[in-house]
Amino acid sequence: MEREVLLSVENLIVRYGKDIALQIDSPILIEEGDRVGIIGSNGAGKSTLIRSILGLVNYQGSIRTRLTMEQIATHMQFNEYTDAMATRHIMEAILQTKISRNQRLQELIQYFEFEDCLRKKYSRLSGGQKQRFTIIMVMMQDAQLTFYDEVTSGLDFETRQKLVEKMVSWYQGKDASLCIVSHYYEELEQLANKLLILDKGRVIDYGKKEELFRKYCGRAVIILKYSKEKEALFQSYEKLASPAHLIALPCETEEKERELTSLLLAHNMDYTRSTTDIEMIYTNAKKRAEIRTSSGSDSNHLVQISHKL
Repeated sequence: MEREVLLSVENLIVRYGKDIALQIDSPILIEEGDRVGIIGSNGAGKSTLIRSILGLVNYQGSIRTRLTMEQIATHMQFNEYTDAMATRHIMEAILQTKISRNQRLQELIQYFEFEDCLRKKYSRLSGGQKQRFTIIMVMMQDAQLTFYDEVTSGLDFETRQKLVEKMVSWYQGKDASLCIVSHYYEELEQLANKLLILDKGRVIDYGKKEELFRKYCGRAVIILKYSKEKEALFQSYEKLASPAHLIALPCETEEKERELTSLLLAHNMDYTRSTTDIEMIYTNAKKRAEIRTSSGSDSNHLVQISHKL
């Protein structure tokens, strides 16, 4: 069954002064039920994209949606609330409802284990408690499309993991569409089924997570922690681009995977196997884009030289 397109972005340009902060040429379509992970380094244009969709920055191009602003919810990276009253009163004032009379709000408060925080002032909440407060406020909108911008930023690993597990469980089986900006790949492994990869304000790629993995990494990848011993052992093998502390070996066939795993077992080396690793997707998509850009620059340079001659 064909899913409804909720949002389309095309031929978008956002400028900060004379600089282009974000440029999207080919259409980006977000459909009903999509869980889109938006990834890229600092300055890639992730938050700029969200701000453009929400109409918070000026842009040129086309952003189309059938949704009203009331049907779109947003969790921004930084949120501040008054410290003059208890958290429960802030919640009730903004949502214009009483906790005691709203079953859905009660369920969310209980689900995120926020009961003990209701009497505290906002400034007295921990980082994780503040994030849970904001998520409850966002989820209460029951929006068809929700943006989460660095929802676990600044939290320790255990708190992040518990929060993400709660979010995964809450949205399980729901038709809601999500766009999640995060630099924690393990979170997007759990939350996202599509990826939008940005770099320096440009789109590198957009598509289903599994399809992008096959495109940039192949059938499967064997991932090892780097050591000089492993580097020497696999010197003659093809490798994918990877962070400096890792070695990534592509397995295009089952035979190649058996060969690699047999060698690893024979040398008693630990490894992980992946068919979805988002860090590998991002690293290799970015590397391929850099090669294309470099080749394009070189070819343009050659053309200019030939004209001069």
